[in-house]
Amino acid sequence: MSYHLKDTIAAIITALSESAISVIRLSGDDAIEIADKLFSKDLLKRKSHTVTYGHIIDPVDKAVIDEVLLTVYRAPKTYTREDIVEISCHGGVLVTKKVLELVLSAGARMATNGEFTQRAFLNGRIDLTQADSVMDLIRSENDFARELAISGVQGNIKELITPYLDRLLEILATIEVNIDYPEYDDVEMLTQASLLPRTIDLLHDLGIILKESKSGRIMKEGVKTVILGKPNVGKSSILNVLLNEDKAIVTDIAGTTRDLVEGWIKLDNVALHLIDTAGLRETGDKIEQIGIEKSRKALDEADLVIIVFDASEKRDAEDLELLEKTKDKERIIVYNKADLIQKPDEGIYVSALEGDVSFLTDKINAMFAEHTRALKTPTLSNERHIAAVRSSYLSMERAIEALEMGIELDLVTMDLNESYRELASVIMPKQDIDILDEIFSRFCLGK
Repeated sequence: MSYHLKDTIAAIITALSESAISVIRLSGDDAIEIADKLFSKDLLKRKSHTVTYGHIIDPVDKAVIDEVLLTVYRAPKTYTREDIVEISCHGGVLVTKKVLELVLSAGARMATNGEFTQRAFLNGRIDLTQADSVMDLIRSENDFARELAISGVQGNIKELITPYLDRLLEILATIEVNIDYPEYDDVEMLTQASLLPRTIDLLHDLGIILKESKSGRIMKEGVKTVILGKPNVGKSSILNVLLNEDKAIVTDIAGTTRDLVEGWIKLDNVALHLIDTAGLRETGDKIEQIGIEKSRKALDEADLVIIVFDASEKRDAEDLELLEKTKDKERIIVYNKADLIQKPDEGIYVSALEGDVSFLTDKINAMFAEHTRALKTPTLSNERHIAAVRSSYLSMERAIEALEMGIELDLVTMDLNESYRELASVIMPKQDIDILDEIFSRFCLGK
């Protein structure tokens, strides 16, 4: 992507479809002047964050194109820290495109994907964690993901990472002073032995961040949950009850489910990406075989497996085979058709026929209750952030190994510098990270 920060950019920022309104956004030094060329009223003296009613007029033939509301936002208190104009027009596809065409003809450039948020970052309004969180917010598929994304947009990830950067920078700064300015009496003299505990403590704390990121990912992405069982044990019925809709076809005919049937459900403590499968039985039906192969793949990728047995029948060899194939998976064993038997005291018994799966949902909520802490404190959930912290952790591990071997401090700093760069890249691009500038901005060595 080529950056032209002096250009004024424009784009349709709502879905291009028949709707009540469409919004076209302009951002840049000339945003207000460009909009003024097309608007029926004078915009140049309008105050920031004001809405004006009027018309978009074609400057060539003076034809009225649309009746609009036009909002002016003046820098720097805007999303991009540039002047912004938003034109709210009627939501027809044709009229929206026509207004955009006039805006581009009047001097704006078509924005590239993500360019408004990119400008917010380049102009210092947001950091990389907030930019990532904007996209996470747009792509969130459940309320937990939305809450995590909002936390990132508010800057909580930066607040999480910054103290660890400060601790690591303090270690690096003290090493640099020891190496380059050993004559200073008031500088702490470091050795491998004195540096090792501080570095180990920092590594331990980074490890906690990574461990807790598992909770963040679970809250964000949900738990991929596969429902397995023999034909006609009620897998599809349970899926339908959980989703509160007739998502899967339910009949007495074995093998009705030929393909994966999927849906999302939000429980109290976790969101589930539910997958009803065609089972794993052997069959001569070629179409069903394709569904079974998909079931095997879904099982391999599953975070949680719900195995459904018929409570009114004894387990057979096929049931035992399911238990064997899922023994290494996080799983819940459910007995359906509990309405046909006298329920024992133990086990999870449900009746999909009666719409009663409360024991199952209670069990799942209990299993994932601990992960809800990710919603209460800043927690990593973005893949890029987690990967950067993991790389920082590995570099710090190498530094600790070098310290334990008694390697000279100037060589140890190579791994510590890399650890700092990786950790700082959560917040800013690597090319903008200047460790020496950071070090010497904190230490006054000329006094």
